[in-house]
Amino acid sequence: MTGIERLHSIMTRLRDPQTGCPWDREQTLESLKPCLLEETHELLAAMDRPGDKANYVEELGDVLLQVMFQCVMAEQEGRFSFDDVANAISDKLVHRHPHVFGDVDAKDSATVLRNWEQIKQMEHKKEARHSALDGVPAALPALLKAQRTQEKAARVGFDWKDASGPMEKIREELSELESEIAARKSDRPADSDRVKGELGDLIFAVCNLARHLKVDAESAVELTTSKFSSRFRAVESGAKAQGRSLKDMALAEMDALWDKAKEEERN
Repeated sequence: MTGIERLHSIMTRLRDPQTGCPWDREQTLESLKPCLLEETHELLAAMDRPGDKANYVEELGDVLLQVMFQCVMAEQEGRFSFDDVANAISDKLVHRHPHVFGDVDAKDSATVLRNWEQIKQMEHKKEARHSALDGVPAALPALLKAQRTQEKAARVGFDWKDASGPMEKIREELSELESEIAARKSDRPADSDRVKGELGDLIFAVCNLARHLKVDAESAVELTTSKFSSRFRAVESGAKAQGRSLKDMALAEMDALWDKAKEEERN
């Protein structure tokens, strides 16, 4: 019995209406959504530590469980099976890689992506998709959604030639944001919405620059947030060592502790 066959057998037994687990039998697609989201985030964290093989394997397994869970539910309802899912993605991979499984020539990754997008457009002609941007999941995190939207536009030629384009756009959007902030007279919703709009334009432009630099914007912000958290905790520890609270310290004193934390990182 293969690992997949064993997992399928176990999940089928857990979902058995008479002899299965009460909790597993009660689950629905709606109740599984937060489980899938949580397990995906835990896998993302494990991917940042690929050297921890045991944890990486465990988190990949937890995500695979969520896929199998839904497949077994679908089997019980007579809709589809795990094999249907595996065969569907296999068919898609073969169809979208004609340069590997066919006689199409693709000399680089850019050509592969253009071909991939053209094939997708042909596949979805039978569906109600009328834009190159159709198919970007609405529930994606904002930074990832921005980059996926930009990628899809780029695949049909709507893009700058290099990173200088988005760099100039960042300068333009920053200037517009500064102007809107200077013109802001109050915290009225109208004023706030204009600032919010310009700030969003700036962030979108930064995401575009990240894409051109082959940097994942979501991961970049996560890295910076993690770095900030580590340094801030060091500032807290430094204040505690002095028998003080951050609330009682001047900003210059906290900055000194921050600089010390940065210096210790380098050593």
